Amino acid sequence: MQYEVKNQKRPERDRTTQLHWRIESIYKSLDRLYGTQGLILKASQLDAIDLMSSEQIEDRLLALQRMLKQDPTIMSIEPEQDYEVLLLGMEEKIAELLARQAIEEEIHERIQQKMNDKYNDYLRDIKLEVLKEHQPSPENAQTLKKYGKLEKMENTSLSCSALEILRPSQMEEIIGQLSAKKSLLSKLNTPFPQHIILYGPPGVGKTTCARLALEMVKGLGQNPFRGDAPFIEVDGTTLRWDPRESTNPLLGSVHDPIYQGARKELAEDGIPEPKPGLVSEAHGGILFIDEIGEMDPLLQNKLLKVLEDKRVYFESSYYDSHDERIPRYIKQIFEQGIPADFVLIGATTRSPAEISPALRSRCMEIFFDPLSPEQITEIVKLSAGKLAISIESGVEELIGQYITEGRSANKLLVDAYALALNESQQQIPVTVTCSHVREAILHARITPPLKTAVGDKAAIGKILGLGAWGHQGGLIEIEAIAFPAEKPGEGTIRFNDTAGSMARDSVFNAASVLRKETGENLKNYDLHINIIGGANVDGPSAGAAIYLVILSAIRQIPICQDIAITGELSIRGRVKPIGALHEKTIGACRAGIRRIIVPADNLVNNPLCKDGVEIIPINNINEALPHIFMAE
Repeated sequence: MQYEVKNQKRPERDRTTQLHWRIESIYKSLDRLYGTQGLILKASQLDAIDLMSSEQIEDRLLALQRMLKQDPTIMSIEPEQDYEVLLLGMEEKIAELLARQAIEEEIHERIQQKMNDKYNDYLRDIKLEVLKEHQPSPENAQTLKKYGKLEKMENTSLSCSALEILRPSQMEEIIGQLSAKKSLLSKLNTPFPQHIILYGPPGVGKTTCARLALEMVKGLGQNPFRGDAPFIEVDGTTLRWDPRESTNPLLGSVHDPIYQGARKELAEDGIPEPKPGLVSEAHGGILFIDEIGEMDPLLQNKLLKVLEDKRVYFESSYYDSHDERIPRYIKQIFEQGIPADFVLIGATTRSPAEISPALRSRCMEIFFDPLSPEQITEIVKLSAGKLAISIESGVEELIGQYITEGRSANKLLVDAYALALNESQQQIPVTVTCSHVREAILHARITPPLKTAVGDKAAIGKILGLGAWGHQGGLIEIEAIAFPAEKPGEGTIRFNDTAGSMARDSVFNAASVLRKETGENLKNYDLHINIIGGANVDGPSAGAAIYLVILSAIRQIPICQDIAITGELSIRGRVKPIGALHEKTIGACRAGIRRIIVPADNLVNNPLCKDGVEIIPINNINEALPHIFMAE
């Protein structure tokens, strides 16, 4: 009986021992969780120090309850509570706290590593800054040597170009072009200035005239140009751009932060950087594009869009409107664009037909005339005065015989002056003579413009037509000779192959009109028609002249040699209007022509001619016969 009682007490002792072990294990976990000092401090705050050191299970459990629940108001453990269930809940709570502590320690380690990395970077930057303060200049022997070479180059210069000295600085120094200068000034000095295209041969002052015109009108009240209005000049042949818009010096482009080199402070944050173009630099002033006809057609269309919007818009896949790091100016550029309100002035040596119709429709057009020999003479005299060059009498006239544009006249004068200077034994002064000019002409392989002889004596099978090329006009000498065919109806027609297909068509038109008006069949003749000089007649305007010279050759009627004719001949004998009549007429006047026969439909554009030159309008080719033919 005593043995049974002992066996009953032993399981009770084992259960109590297990409870002590589990409680002790929880305390060790708390010690690992908070540390010994932390555990004592927490127990002291929760009034659990005495309970922790007690031998009673209930007291130690109560201490654990207070610390785990952070509640010092828990006063007792209910006797009827199942201690094992209570300990199980505490163990789960301890496991959760330990797991959280492990995660926090891992995160803390990562944070500490990041802080160490940043600290090292910061420390490196501080070291670099200290080094820069200690040695503020990055120079070394090699860089100083290159800098010295650059300084030497800056201090060494040749005399400025003679063409720069001779460039007109006042509108009065632009010789001729009175109509063009007046038109340009009037179109700019208005509250509503328009875009402009300047046509004309090279070297007549188009660029200089535009620059001086802005200087004359800006700041005046009747136009919108302010005193600081810019004049941005660019050559259309140099405006290369990337269709992908990675670069566009005219309109501007966007440099993305990865491939195109945005500024460092922007690239590090992945922010694209807009680069304004010339249209934005010209805002409020004039954008002058020389040789605008040479621009890429697609770029011209993009320019037209800017002219319409008066603003340039940019796009980039790297731009994020919600990114708070983007500077305000970049945000405004992407969202509102950059203002580009300017007046476009384009200059070209091409004909209007070769310029984009869309561009021409938005621009006023001004035409500069080719220079006459008298105007070249005046330019040479003015340039000699600017350069303080003494010239022999007749030098300016000699240059005017060989040169047709101002820039080349100045170049020839400077070349002749160099020859005179090197030939002279004394340094100054020297005189440029005609022999110096002839030598310079010989060195430069300059040939005089082809001039057709104009005379008073009539000639059979020879007539003067009118042609135009490169904004210049002149005479076309056409001749013909006819022989009876060896066999009637088997005659041949020989015509210049170089004259072009349109001139050849004019021969066939003339043959039809001849047969209609006179009954003559060209197949009964061996006919040879020649355009002297082998010129390519790009257009039908020689049709009337070809008909008359054929008629002269067949009928042996002499043609007056002081008269020129131009006009397209239809197969019904009508004389149709032609283009470039102004240039053709000026060329005829300067060649010494006294009378000019033109289509009557061209009289709405009747050109201004010199005194003594008669303009004869005709509608039908027969109306020209009394003026062209002269009795022997």
